[in-house]
Amino acid sequence: MPTPEARPARILLVDDNATDVALTRAALRAAKLAVELHSVSSGEAALAFLRREGDFAAAPAPDLVLLDVRMPGISGIETLRVIKSDPKLRELPVAMLTSSTLDEDVLRSYTENASAYMTKPIDIDSFRAVVQRLENFWFSVVVLPRGDD
Repeated sequence: MPTPEARPARILLVDDNATDVALTRAALRAAKLAVELHSVSSGEAALAFLRREGDFAAAPAPDLVLLDVRMPGISGIETLRVIKSDPKLRELPVAMLTSSTLDEDVLRSYTENASAYMTKPIDIDSFRAVVQRLENFWFSVVVLPRGDD
């Protein structure tokens, strides 16, 4: 977890469901941990954000990407494949946070080097609990490489 004088941990949330984005944002706020959440709604936008292209030229480098599997356009798994094949991005931890429980999606995500695969619960309280555990794990237990400022 960042020290008090360090910058907040940066998370890029990639999810096309506005309700899930709002729930994740609310759960992170409720956790009261130092996190800077950025969100985009497509794989294409995620890649532009990570590469600092176009509207995202001034985007900060995230410490962790939370990526939905099922999205229109470039799927989450395809987005993961591109991230992990890019020499400048491949070290970035990418955790799949999705409603898909299909074994095929789990296997494909890990085959493409996902750092973790978590399913979103249906009810709000369980969803908040998952986000709290996710944040505790990724920013209290795991040591992450810090993105460029």
